[in-house]
Amino acid sequence: MKKIEAIIKPFKLDEVKEALHEVGLQGITVVEAKGFGRQKGHTELYRGAEYVVDFLPKVKIELVVDDDMAVAAVEAIQQTAQTGRIGDGKIFILPVEEAIRVRTGERGSEAI
Repeated sequence: MKKIEAIIKPFKLDEVKEALHEVGLQGITVVEAKGFGRQKGHTELYRGAEYVVDFLPKVKIELVVDDDMAVAAVEAIQQTAQTGRIGDGKIFILPVEEAIRVRTGERGSEAI
């Protein structure tokens, strides 16, 4: 099993969710996040005063999939979240040792 963590622009969330659904994935976890990478934020003007916005709004998507679904999931996220502009995000892929469904006690692939 693999855990996929993707940090994307918030306005791309619905498109990514739909793309993941189309490749057959059932569930995802979404967390609102703030951060910056190479873009290092930007400056804005508010009531005549200029200030720096260090942390930009992002969305973090987390999902756990069987090994055979990982490539399709990553491709769906990458193709859908890409705008071609700086700050599109990152995708991280991590191994998962075990998954347990709390309600039933199912383990492994059956739990996801």
